[in-house]
Amino acid sequence: MVEQKKVIPFKDDAGISYELTQRLLKRGRPNGLSAVFPISTQQIIVADWVHLKCRYGCNKYNTNWTCPPATPSSEKVKSILGEYSMALLLVGSKNCTDFYMNNGRKRVSQVRCWKGTISIERMLFLEGYYKAFSLVGECCALCKECAYPEDCRFPQEKRPSVESFGIDVIGTLKKLGLTTRVATSNHQDYNYFAIILLE
Repeated sequence: MVEQKKVIPFKDDAGISYELTQRLLKRGRPNGLSAVFPISTQQIIVADWVHLKCRYGCNKYNTNWTCPPATPSSEKVKSILGEYSMALLLVGSKNCTDFYMNNGRKRVSQVRCWKGTISIERMLFLEGYYKAFSLVGECCALCKECAYPEDCRFPQEKRPSVESFGIDVIGTLKKLGLTTRVATSNHQDYNYFAIILLE
């Protein structure tokens, strides 16, 4: 669960209203969203080591359109972040006893989180944030098996995960004054994080 070491004040100059963040939170709650924090993109930490976790710790590496090496390098990500001034950190909470399994129940949970984030991106786009772009908090599970390297079956919903973008999630949370506990049992609730880049 996410714990705040200090209160992150809502900034009126963040370029997004408190009222809008509350509407986004309401939209995301059915998908497990529990908090929305406006942040500066300068608070997002990008590190090369994050891709090591993808390359050597995840079976999605080189098998999925939303994972490395199909996603930008850390250097490219830093360049992309430079084109945005703010972002929304979305925090969700869920319990998935099938976390380490590759089955339908886990996939349904992943798709729910994925589509929830994309729907908030769409809502922001309609509010005038035309550069809104999601970095989702779960691996893509829209297809039972990714078509990679053939054409993606859902190109309009294809988005990289936060980690596949080389973002150090724990480091970023610490920089924001947030901490999160690592779930040590698959019966515990755990947090997932998404970021929506905005201008």
